[in-house]
Amino acid sequence: MTQISILGCGWLGFPLAKALLKKGFSVNGSTTSTEKLSIMKNSGISPFLIQLESNKIIGEIETFLKDGETLIIDIPPKLRENSKDPSTALRMTFVEKIETILPFIEKSTIENVLFISSTSVYGDKNAIVTEETFPQPDTESGRQLVLSEQLLQKNTNFKTTILRFGGLIGEDRHPVKYLAGRENLENPEAPINLIHQEDCIGIILKIMEHNCWDESFNAVAPFHPSREDYYTQKAMDFNLALPKFNHEKSSVGKTIRIDKVRNILNYTFTKPNL
Repeated sequence: MTQISILGCGWLGFPLAKALLKKGFSVNGSTTSTEKLSIMKNSGISPFLIQLESNKIIGEIETFLKDGETLIIDIPPKLRENSKDPSTALRMTFVEKIETILPFIEKSTIENVLFISSTSVYGDKNAIVTEETFPQPDTESGRQLVLSEQLLQKNTNFKTTILRFGGLIGEDRHPVKYLAGRENLENPEAPINLIHQEDCIGIILKIMEHNCWDESFNAVAPFHPSREDYYTQKAMDFNLALPKFNHEKSSVGKTIRIDKVRNILNYTFTKPNL
C-alpha cells in the first residue's frame, strides 16, 4: 500500500486525506491542533502533531515521512503583510520553514513532493496568465511562495510539482460572505479566478494518478465573470446584502488559463460554474 504524507491537514488537506484513503492509499497527516488528532485517527489517518518553525521542527517529522513515497505540502504562509515592523513583515519566515524541512525530506524515502501554492505569485495585472508566465508577486506571501517553489524545484533528491490554486471556495467557505454589504470595492470588472474544494482534490488525485511530477499547474474553474457580476449574484443567492463596487478607477485583474490541467491531466471540473 503506497503511503502519502500530508503536511497540513486543514481545510483542504483533511478532506484530501479522506479521498486518498478511499483510493487505497495509506495516509500520514499532520496538524498543529491536539484536538484534531483524534478526529484524524477516527477517519483512518495516522495523525502527527507537527509544528514547523523558521529554525526547527517540533514533532516526529522523521516518523511522519518514514516509508512515504509522496509528500503533499499544504501549509499557508500566514504572513502579516501590514506589520509596522519591517523586520517582521519582510523576514523569510515561510521560506525558512521550507528550508528547515528540506534535510528531513532528503534523508527520507520521499520520491515526490506536491507543493500547494497560489496564483497570487503572478500578482495583479491585466493579462492572460499561463504556467509559462513569469511570476511577479506583489504581496509578501506571494514572494515567499515563489522562493519556496524554487527551493523545492531545484532540489534533485526528489521530484516536485507545483500546484497553484486560485481563490478557494467550498460549501463552508465563500468570499461573498466577507464582501456582502461592503462599499467602494475595487476592480468591479476584473475577472474572478476561483476553484471549488472538490476540484482541488480532484486535480491532486489526477496528478498522482498520472504521475505528473516535475511539473507546474495553474488550477481555477473555467469561469471568469466580472467580480461585480459574480459577487452580486452570489449575494442574492445567499440572501445577503449586495456589495457595492467603485467604478471610478480602471479595473485590474488577470485571467488564469488552465490548458495544462485540461490537456495533460485530462481533468473535467465538477464545479465549473462555482
